Amino acid sequence: MTTLTLCIVIAFIIGYVCIATESVLEINKAAIALLMCVVCWTLFMISPESYLSGDNILLEVGTKIKESLGDTSETLFFLMGAMTIVEIVDANGGFNFVRDTLKTRSKRKLMWRIAFMTFVLSAILDNLTTSIVMIMVLRKLVQERRDRVIYAALVIISANSGGAFSPIGDVTTIMLWIKGVITTQGVITEILIPSLVSMLIPAFFFQYQLSGKFDKSQNLPKAEVSAFTKAQRNVIFWLGVGGLCFVPVFRSLTSLPPFMGILLVLGILWTVTEIFHRSVHKENEEDTMAKRVTDLLSRIDLSTILFFLGILMAVACLEHVGVLKALGEWLNDVSGGNHYLVTGIIGVLSSIVDNVPLVAGAMGMYPVAPTGDMAVDGIFWQLLAYCAGVGGSMLIIGSAAGVVVMGLEKITFGWYLKRVTWIAFVGYLSGMLCYWFEKAIIGL
Repeated sequence: MTTLTLCIVIAFIIGYVCIATESVLEINKAAIALLMCVVCWTLFMISPESYLSGDNILLEVGTKIKESLGDTSETLFFLMGAMTIVEIVDANGGFNFVRDTLKTRSKRKLMWRIAFMTFVLSAILDNLTTSIVMIMVLRKLVQERRDRVIYAALVIISANSGGAFSPIGDVTTIMLWIKGVITTQGVITEILIPSLVSMLIPAFFFQYQLSGKFDKSQNLPKAEVSAFTKAQRNVIFWLGVGGLCFVPVFRSLTSLPPFMGILLVLGILWTVTEIFHRSVHKENEEDTMAKRVTDLLSRIDLSTILFFLGILMAVACLEHVGVLKALGEWLNDVSGGNHYLVTGIIGVLSSIVDNVPLVAGAMGMYPVAPTGDMAVDGIFWQLLAYCAGVGGSMLIIGSAAGVVVMGLEKITFGWYLKRVTWIAFVGYLSGMLCYWFEKAIIGL
């Protein structure tokens, strides 16, 4: 490793430590992420010829940055679109019936209902969108912050576990599915049970942190007054949530990136709500104006978007200087080709750095074999899907779901590290053990 590469790595580590100690430094993580991104790329520009070759180095650098920004922007636009859609549905009473289905005075019963619904929804939608939806519902059901952050932590774990066994449930599984190294039938039949175990074990521990019943006034809120009729609220719900379900279908039909599907759904939902607002009576005009999309856009957490921008672009810099690839090769050497160990470590690393470049690096390093562990639906690829998805639960900034919940509920890195990390790690290892049992004992 050259001195310049070492400086880039050190800059990333320092930035990461500052993000991890946000509650101590009292500096917003988005500011640190942006600074980390700029510092890493500035160091890269000191000697770009060390990493690139060509007649016009500056032009090649610009191309690399634009490519990285393009990949990052897909995630950011998807995030902004999904958050806006959920905000529209929530502000106009669309999630009322979901809340009514889940609500119960028993804290433990609510925990199990939240866990299973999050797990299922994240496989159908994606872990990011599901986390936003479930946090919105939780805000209506649980007003006491001490309890709500425990539920929120379980939402992160359940969303990541649910997304790991579905080819459309997580960005990494989508990548592996599109490349053809895993199939829909293979990943569902063989990863479903390990993913379920990785959710059930943490839920078992969390239930002992929640006991008793909610006060009636807290858990059973009064009916909300809405300018829209029940039928209009239902239309908004099905357009929003159904539209999110349609995004993978839209992608398969058009081959356009997922954020284009999100923008389509947002455009349709925005248009429909504007039509509904025109029919509202004059006496409700003030209420409905506050719920128009133009006003709701101001509620989107821009700091979370900027945090994503800084983190993903900084990781892209590490990828371009070859650090991630070198790390993957080193893992392969020290593990002696043990795929359980390699993918297990990748899963742990995915809680520290973004799992997308890790999986992308792994796909580039390891060719698909006709038979064996590296074949389509082989042990390596299925474990990679599981570990990269579930491993992100071990730290709150290790997954898109965690970052969004962190922003929405203002959960600190330190609280999650102390109260949740070890529980998520136990669930992670339990799922891997379950997968090993399926392969070595049952012979699936």
